[in-house]
Amino acid sequence: QVQLVESGGGLVQAGGSLRLACAASGRSISEYALGWFRRAPGKEREFVSAMNWNWRRVSTDYANFAKGRFTISRDNAKNTVYLQMNSLNAEDTAVYYCAAERFGSGSQESRSYDYWGRGTQVTVSS
Repeated sequence: QVQLVESGGGLVQAGGSLRLACAASGRSISEYALGWFRRAPGKEREFVSAMNWNWRRVSTDYANFAKGRFTISRDNAKNTVYLQMNSLNAEDTAVYYCAAERFGSGSQESRSYDYWGRGTQVTVSS
């Protein structure tokens, strides 16, 4: 199985940027579809972005609120997936989680993922 640890969260002013990292251990992330989800205070967990690596072709997916602002990427050599977040606003305040699904498709459904990190807090001040 794979273990996931997120980092890179923090406090940022509106309009600023953060890059989240999710370091995997135990297995190579090349075997997994990887996703980012978030949970804002008082809200349900929601999909942010996902990446699928299949036959050397990378496919990505983004929630509507993330399109044009967030970018998901992965570094197989470092066994790490990233989420670059730009133009942050107060509505982006949440705990961000990365998740992995072995040989998955990069689903928007959280129940598709088998492994989860503990999350990293992102707080955007307005």
